[in-house]
Amino acid sequence: MSQPATPQGPLLQGLRIIAIEQYGAGPFGTQHLADLGAEVIKIENPAEGGDVGRAVGPHYFGPGDSHFYQSFNRNKQSVTLDLKSEAGRAVLRRLAAGADVVFNNLRGDLPAKLGLTYEALKDVNPALVCGHLSAYGRTGSRAAWPGYDYLMQAEAGYLSLTGEPDGQPTRAGLSIIDFMTGTTAAMGLLAGVVSARASGVGRDVDISLYDVALNNLTYLATWYLNAGVVTGRTARSGHPSLVPSELYPTQDGWIFLMCNKEKFWGELCHALGRPDWVEHPDYRRFADRLRHRSQLNAELDAVLRTATTAEWMQRFGGRVPASPVYDVAQALDSDFARESGAVVSVPHPQGPVRTLACPVRAGPQPLRAAPALGEHTDTVLRRAGYDQADIDDLRRQSVL
Repeated sequence: MSQPATPQGPLLQGLRIIAIEQYGAGPFGTQHLADLGAEVIKIENPAEGGDVGRAVGPHYFGPGDSHFYQSFNRNKQSVTLDLKSEAGRAVLRRLAAGADVVFNNLRGDLPAKLGLTYEALKDVNPALVCGHLSAYGRTGSRAAWPGYDYLMQAEAGYLSLTGEPDGQPTRAGLSIIDFMTGTTAAMGLLAGVVSARASGVGRDVDISLYDVALNNLTYLATWYLNAGVVTGRTARSGHPSLVPSELYPTQDGWIFLMCNKEKFWGELCHALGRPDWVEHPDYRRFADRLRHRSQLNAELDAVLRTATTAEWMQRFGGRVPASPVYDVAQALDSDFARESGAVVSVPHPQGPVRTLACPVRAGPQPLRAAPALGEHTDTVLRRAGYDQADIDDLRRQSVL
């Protein structure tokens, strides 16, 4: 049997992306692509101190270099450029001529004003993909609206689904809409590039926080749209229809069990020392357990409280889908996080930055800290055909 070919380099080596981006969603998406080897050239406005994420505290490696910024901009290059000036937009057009993608995560009405659309750039590069990540899209009544993750969670119904049934509306603990929209944007950009390389013709690709937030409702949306069912909160973060699939108290904390296949119910019963529950008429099938959820949970609580979370994990491991309930420190310091290589150390002028590894494991990958503001301006512009006199002149005009 032949052996698989040895990887020759990062998956996206040779892909060049010009990214007019800031804060979270856009930089998160392009960091995925940079981690996989794409050349991501980050455009930052020097008059505004660059990406606003550089100033998001409260933790910093140095001025303009927050922990927040380092979390979203690994493996990128930074070029300072004022796109509000005519000279700055002319520089961008020259950079776009040698790129595969021009991407932005600006307010929906701004790409057209700044000349970042396919219509505005196709004359310099007919195969260019122009990606637009906005709050509500580039068309419609909200095109000029600013928007953020928590607002999307609120309007898309997430706060009605999170927390205890008698609690106040509660958002998810992470900016999950930002992260999923960034990831969706990365997928959309790659799809656009595949099409452009096959046809020689680029296009606009649009992704919005709002669309992704609604799309994430998935089966809950289908239940409502086709059966009129409005799903609400379930006690102890439980699944709305599968039992047991929720939090349970142990002797020293909590454990999350997910018997989302019938076979796992039997495994759980045997691991708990209650094989009689397997064929108990109240618990035999999903529908039975759902009807008797309160009764079953009371019985499960009584058994699970007799041992620690670690003891139950030892007993369940590999047999019953289960996880300990950790805080952030416990999650990052866990033995399995260490085993899986989830945390990496990236060289940085102030000393190594510990950060999270790329979740796509696909051979060799770059590992560079997020760039200083304008760190690569001269290099990138020289490659685009500017000489030092041109660059100095642009600096005198405050374009760079």
